[in-house]
Amino acid sequence: MKITRNDVYSSTTPIAMTAISSSAQASQDSHLEAPNPLLIGRGLPPFENIKAEQVESGIGALIQTLSEEVRSLEKSLTQGTTATWESLMTPLTAITERLGWSWGIIGHLMGVKNSPELRAAYESVQPALVQFSNDISQSQTIYKGLKQLREGDQWAQLSLAQQRIIEAELRDAELSGVGLSGEPKERFNEIQQALAELSTQFSNHVLDATKAFSLTLTQPEEIAGLPPSLLSLSAQAARDAGEDAATAENGPWRITLDMPSYVPFLRHSQRRDLREKLYRAFITRASDGELNNAPLIEKILDLRQQQAHLLGFDNYAELSLARKMAPSVSAVESLMEELRSASYDAAKGELAEIKAFAQQHSDAQTSDAVEIRQWDMPFWTERMREEQFDLNDEALRPYFPLPRVLEGLFGLAERLFGITISAADGKAPVWHPDVRYFQVVDTEEGGTIAHFYLDPYSRPAEKRGGAWMDECIVRAKESADTDQVRLPVAYLVCNQSPPVDGKPSLMTFSEVETLFHEFGHGLQHMLTRVDYAGAAGINNVEWDAVELPSQFMENWCYDRDTLFGMAKHYETGEPLPEVDYQKLLAARHFMTGSAILRQVNFGWLDIALHAEYEPGGEESVGEMRDRLTEKTTLLPPLPEDAFLCSFGHIFSGGYAAGYYSYFWAEVLSADAFSAFEEVGLENPSEIATIGRRFRDTVLALGGSRHPMEVFKSFRGREPSTQALLRHRGLVEEIASAA
Repeated sequence: MKITRNDVYSSTTPIAMTAISSSAQASQDSHLEAPNPLLIGRGLPPFENIKAEQVESGIGALIQTLSEEVRSLEKSLTQGTTATWESLMTPLTAITERLGWSWGIIGHLMGVKNSPELRAAYESVQPALVQFSNDISQSQTIYKGLKQLREGDQWAQLSLAQQRIIEAELRDAELSGVGLSGEPKERFNEIQQALAELSTQFSNHVLDATKAFSLTLTQPEEIAGLPPSLLSLSAQAARDAGEDAATAENGPWRITLDMPSYVPFLRHSQRRDLREKLYRAFITRASDGELNNAPLIEKILDLRQQQAHLLGFDNYAELSLARKMAPSVSAVESLMEELRSASYDAAKGELAEIKAFAQQHSDAQTSDAVEIRQWDMPFWTERMREEQFDLNDEALRPYFPLPRVLEGLFGLAERLFGITISAADGKAPVWHPDVRYFQVVDTEEGGTIAHFYLDPYSRPAEKRGGAWMDECIVRAKESADTDQVRLPVAYLVCNQSPPVDGKPSLMTFSEVETLFHEFGHGLQHMLTRVDYAGAAGINNVEWDAVELPSQFMENWCYDRDTLFGMAKHYETGEPLPEVDYQKLLAARHFMTGSAILRQVNFGWLDIALHAEYEPGGEESVGEMRDRLTEKTTLLPPLPEDAFLCSFGHIFSGGYAAGYYSYFWAEVLSADAFSAFEEVGLENPSEIATIGRRFRDTVLALGGSRHPMEVFKSFRGREPSTQALLRHRGLVEEIASAA
């Protein structure tokens, strides 16, 4: 997920992309040449006209123009202009949004259409971007103006959204070194530059290492157990690699580390030796040679700690939490321990079941009857799931073609939130032929209120892994003198199985959940009612609350009306059999203890690395990982396990000392969904009422209120962890949620 606004130096987290004010446009026109499409500054990006060679000249000229505007703003403030929203925040917002429009396009393309030329261009202008960002955030004149605005006569007349934006600007300035001077300031800025470069390198190394490995299979015995969908996908991958005659029936078959290939191979391949080979390649990505991220990890952690110390924090985790809901490192650790203790015994029992099952069935499935290892877990877990619930994930794929899933998802959005979504393909420029474009209409009030792009399929040669939502255009008033607003546009990006052999994209149920998740982020961006970009949608939402709408939407994948609205066979149109729906419900909590424990391991390791690790100290990064895995992992990692080298969330994304946010927000999302359960999911009128309240609070208020206020305005009280534990199957169902 890619949703941050403030981190201008990460290739995976560009700032928001919004339009330019008329004054900034005029300034641009006087300094910059028109042909460069990166300098248009408003509206939808003209992707078909953007080339890597335009980046360096365009961004260089743009920074020069905007730097002059910053100096002009500072001059007006120092010459006695009273700091008001109109005199300070309006021009400041125009400057940052103008940069965000251009730089956001480049950051987006780095994620979805990566190339050596674009990388080189990106890296060439990144230092100037970081310096410009520092110049604004460390401007004493602007900072004093913000303080004057907060303490002045206009403060009481500002809306709560405006006040919260100003408070956030002051906090972010302080966390960006506005209080530093002399040598500490120079060192802080050096660290900012270095972290920008390291973040980009880390992300590029993971992408390159992922696409560098492949396993080409040529013999029938090598594909034993593989489902038809994977055979088709791997034959397509072989054709893309130059094997023009490759077919699903006769091969050759190219298996990669891309998730739509890697995951089903580990789940279904009967060749234990090949599973091991693929697994070892996956866990050692970006850990040796020119792509080795291990030295970068140590440098990143070292620099983050130095940065925190310069700002007066004991460690980087405290610095990170200064922008979040969680009050302290100990509060995060308490949540991790609560979840660890609730899931550990369950996970231990699940592992024992898997081991017993594997020993009992190994001779029937393979020629090996050996102790279960890491590369065996997905295979035997899938076999046990199939036997216990008579549920085959691959057999469900035909019932989840992407077009039908979208119908069900959009139908749910209409029932809950009163919006109608329809295709608008051809009405917006796209970066790849597979990209779709949609419009969102308010069903009750009428009129278009938002748009979004959908880039659904995996493209390992140019697109980074994972799934995310990002801002293309942020809602805001066009000017203070009009009620006309700029409509929001979102990017929704997934990496699901692409169409092959004339069939539509047939999704696994996990891919369906991922799409719902990212759409939840998109809803918060698109359904906001805040008219100031700094607090509209996901902007100014504390990071550990931002997953609330996305995780909330995942729950609806198991709702009867929602599921049967989309689960229809791609050839016959027949709905998913009732028996299979019941199997999905029964299997929902399968291996849930192990799943929670795995996420606890990631979250706890992240917060510990940023709170406790000392470069050159008594404990290395690897030793710290091993210590924490003793209490959060049942199968110890292999000695060569280097998963941290591809842990982009915390080393090249926005989740540094914040990976715990998934659980923190799941407490909120599970409790929010329980409001619907309490009135009965089969009660359409009550569901619609609560859905509108969810839209009017969680989705509409964005960052204009503190997340706890927003949650209480929806739920009427503070959240409880009980709903999360119940949804995860770790406590009994309660009567009100039956």
